[in-house]
Amino acid sequence: MTTATKLPKISIITPFYTMVRFKDITELLDSIQLQSYRNIETIIVAERSPELVESIKNYTHGKGYSNIIVLYNQGKWGSYPSRNLGINKASGEIIAFVDDDALLFPDWAEQTARAYAEDSSIIGLTGPILPLWEDEAMNWFPREFYWIFSCTYWEWTEPTEVRNGYGTNISFRKEAFNQCGFFKVSLEDEKSGKSDWQQPGGEETEFSIRVKRQTHKRIIYHPNIKVKHKVYLYRLSNNFIRKRAYWEGYAKAIFNRLYRSHNEQILSTEHELLHRILFCLVPTSLKLFFSQPKVALRQLWVTKLVLASVATGYLNYNLHNLPFIGRHA
Repeated sequence: MTTATKLPKISIITPFYTMVRFKDITELLDSIQLQSYRNIETIIVAERSPELVESIKNYTHGKGYSNIIVLYNQGKWGSYPSRNLGINKASGEIIAFVDDDALLFPDWAEQTARAYAEDSSIIGLTGPILPLWEDEAMNWFPREFYWIFSCTYWEWTEPTEVRNGYGTNISFRKEAFNQCGFFKVSLEDEKSGKSDWQQPGGEETEFSIRVKRQTHKRIIYHPNIKVKHKVYLYRLSNNFIRKRAYWEGYAKAIFNRLYRSHNEQILSTEHELLHRILFCLVPTSLKLFFSQPKVALRQLWVTKLVLASVATGYLNYNLHNLPFIGRHA
């Protein structure tokens, strides 16, 4: 890329739904203001209470922050309806999504802008989502299950094409939305009637698959586009892990059903991870019994809990969607 190449404007969209996370979102806004690349607009989409809008406006005005748009979602609640609302208002050539409890590395925007400018075949970018533990004693948690906290387990050091990224650190060219539409509000076409905050995730995965197929362009994992994602102690509870793993399995069953007519193995990423868990993580945890028995037991317990919960979610979706069910209702 020559120095004359124009770098694109980036619109960063972040949903926000509770004052409990107000400190988190102010710290995210601070990290955006510290970016080395300044051609950015920030769109915060609040929902559930107009107080959230006023609180963010008061904070940003008090700090003198510019290029910040605060919207209020008066429609269906959830992260994906809020993101879609933000997309409609975005003016950037690149539209990025970051969670309200994430922190951007200072060169995140610059690395993002340069990666798009240097390669027109890239339609989407993602990168490392590193856990920011509330307590460093939590770092025994196996990397293979970082996705429980919307963090990445990949360890690649070179740009690598991927099926999808995570919504905590993902961006697309605006043309992706112009050509392919927006995020689905629900993977199940809103049958449950519940907010997506507590339902199967993965709408960004579905969108990524759709975008790659319709544009024939690539989504790249770039190791230099990094964020930190806060991981609070309660997220290591059995209940939290079980629920997240269950919905992960449920969502993957949906993907498999939606795209099973295609020749490609839509769940190849999950198959590779399962192989890594069984043949790398489990043997490593067993070896730890000699030096760190408590850590070994924790890792093996989490492995059992996650695999059982994922399998339950996957099977539950398939059992409730057998072809003959409901034919004679």
